[in-house]
Amino acid sequence: MIIKSCVQVLEKEISDLEHRLQDAKARLALVSGQETAGDSYLSLPQDVVPLLPNHALFLLSDSALPLGSFAYSSGLESYLAHNKPLPPKVTPVASFHRFLKLSITSIASTSIPYVLAAYRQSGDLETLDNDMDASTPCVVAQRASIAQGRALIGVWERAFRGTYASGPFLAGVAAAKAVTAIEAFSDALKSCVDTADALGPRGHFAPLWGIVCLAMGMDAHQTAYVFMLNHAKALLSAAVRASVMGPYQAQAVLASKGLQDIIIERIDREWDTPVEDAGQVVPPLDLWVGRHELLYSRIFNS
Repeated sequence: MIIKSCVQVLEKEISDLEHRLQDAKARLALVSGQETAGDSYLSLPQDVVPLLPNHALFLLSDSALPLGSFAYSSGLESYLAHNKPLPPKVTPVASFHRFLKLSITSIASTSIPYVLAAYRQSGDLETLDNDMDASTPCVVAQRASIAQGRALIGVWERAFRGTYASGPFLAGVAAAKAVTAIEAFSDALKSCVDTADALGPRGHFAPLWGIVCLAMGMDAHQTAYVFMLNHAKALLSAAVRASVMGPYQAQAVLASKGLQDIIIERIDREWDTPVEDAGQVVPPLDLWVGRHELLYSRIFNS
């Protein structure tokens, strides 16, 4: 028993040393401008593999993540105000389910291509940010995206960078390149004048989400799924605060197979969509979001 324990300790020590060696080689290759052979992601020790990406996943899917997303209803409040009274035999919950499906479809078609493009081509972050800004015609949605994107940059700099930008938790060469791209983008963002007609990066949420998830070691499927799930959580939270449904009903919707299926379906549909083909497929969403500021009274920012 003692011999077996000693063997396990030595095997773990060897695994840790091998990982440190691989990590040092990858950082050396990155600094010298060389490309490493094989997969750009480092193989972590066996006892770390299931913990590292899952830990990042739990962090980024936490409702307490200070992105400000729960200050927005993504058009729900405006939708409710513009659909009163409801048709006969249509309950508020049934009406919300219709809106939820339309909103998930909309966010997938407009944002998932940018999330995945930033994940796959981290060096194009500023270009993707500029393209998304130009392809978002709704000013209210544009402001919400920028506010959440800049909040995500702030969370990265103040909370996550110290752990994920270097050391044993750096997930590989691709993650290191993502960290470099985030730092360059953040510097450019701080240096540009914060006005509506200013040139330079704006800080849209979708591309920044993709590159931050890459820097934290998450895979592409997790990145897209958590992005969509967080959107659904924010909508359901807004529905509870707008008295459309109770908290238990909201949790039931979150846990339902129907929500999982529609998220997976929309991600699969947009998996290979180039950003040139990204766009709004639910035009009424832009109308509901855009008219939110015209409401006589409101409890959400948008």
